[in-house]
Amino acid sequence: MEGVRQGGGPTPAGGPGSGSGSASGSFPSLFPPGLHGIYGECRRLYPDQPNPLQVTAILKYWLGGPDPLDYVSMYRNLGNPALNVPEHWHYVSFGLSDLYGDNRVHEFTGTDGPSGFGFELTFRLKRETGESAPPTWPAELMQGLARYVFQSENTFCSGDHVSWHSPLDNSESRIQHMLLTEDPQMQPVQTPFGVVTFLQIVGVCTEELHAAQQWNGQGILELLRTVPVAGGPWLITDMRRGETIFEIDPHLQQERVDKGIETDGSNLSGVSAKCAWDDLSRPPEDDEDSRSICIGTQPRRLSGKDTEQIRETLRRGLEINSKPVLPPINAQRQNGLNHDRAPSRKDSLESESSAAIIPHELIRTRQLESVHLKFNQESGALIPLCLRGRLLHGRHFTYKSITGDTAITFVSTGVEGAFATEEHPYAAHGPWLQILLTEEFVERMLEDLEDLNSPEEFKLPKEYSWPEKKLKVSILPDAVFDNPLH
Repeated sequence: MEGVRQGGGPTPAGGPGSGSGSASGSFPSLFPPGLHGIYGECRRLYPDQPNPLQVTAILKYWLGGPDPLDYVSMYRNLGNPALNVPEHWHYVSFGLSDLYGDNRVHEFTGTDGPSGFGFELTFRLKRETGESAPPTWPAELMQGLARYVFQSENTFCSGDHVSWHSPLDNSESRIQHMLLTEDPQMQPVQTPFGVVTFLQIVGVCTEELHAAQQWNGQGILELLRTVPVAGGPWLITDMRRGETIFEIDPHLQQERVDKGIETDGSNLSGVSAKCAWDDLSRPPEDDEDSRSICIGTQPRRLSGKDTEQIRETLRRGLEINSKPVLPPINAQRQNGLNHDRAPSRKDSLESESSAAIIPHELIRTRQLESVHLKFNQESGALIPLCLRGRLLHGRHFTYKSITGDTAITFVSTGVEGAFATEEHPYAAHGPWLQILLTEEFVERMLEDLEDLNSPEEFKLPKEYSWPEKKLKVSILPDAVFDNPLH
């Protein structure tokens, strides 16, 4: 539960709203130093608002409460008419960083690194005409993101996207997802417990989220900055916005996004999904045996040069889900999360990744002759993105099952450290399957899978087969994956 108070803070005398606590003020012992550092940055921006409205967690997280953010302050920002920035409400969180320095929430690791998770969230909401007080729903939105960070220990970066699948304010708005970027006004703060940066939440439409998935978040943020009604230079969210940037300016899709995908590829390295795979190399009755017997050789030595993309995908998972749905594009109303990470200059699989999903007794790689991949419609619709935006750019893409340890990673011939090879393109390490596809085969698959881009004309089940490659892909109803005997 949360409460709204005027100038809520840790103590009546030393809270953020008191106006009397400062670096040289008289209440340093009552005022948590980490919180004080963030509040000092807020005071720099809003010297005329020393006592802002504040949403506070009634039972603090470190006392067993459900809300990780101790406070969310709400300020009135007059905007900048010269830059065409409208008046808006500015929300700032307190709690993702280390406020106290006594290990009650975050482990204190020194002053040189990040404080806590290293960032706080902000949000800028367009002020409606006649609105005298800020709506409080953004505070719960920020609590939801904070819960994800605390539970998964995955941090956010500028350019990440969050699939929310529901209007952010529970209205009928088209703004149902989020991108994250640096706050345009708030500067990083050095506290006694480390550095705090400020990441701003930017509300976007489903079409804009898909464009960020297919290309990258930073590119879409730049486009939003060029469209005043869609955010403008300070990326202010307008929940009443009824058009996407592509409806406002149709040229943006073809001239910027499509060209960007062709040139840069996609930054989305994987998703949590409803998926499964079968080894068709042996009869079904021998399936259990085939999964526990080593058919192939030991894995090749994996490259140690490159990214932690696959480690994030498989060790920590890509999202926190309360329901078995695919967060990136699911139309159901639920708080699913997904975020992307920028790839390295040279793509590879990370050597520690398989250990996260493979039982210790299954340490060998099996080479398979024939495989059958199964996806629900939502995850299957991302296969063209995987092929065009990732594999044709020398990258990899992972589907991680939300119901178990199963994972399917598609790799191109340019990915280092894969245990699937051109000679043996299908290989499994326990429940982790790798599929290596040549560029020629990817182009052919894209032609054959073209109808995946037209979901309104799609009828399930749907099967695609390439007999000479001994590969079959089925798109199946959700119910198949909800049944553990599938």
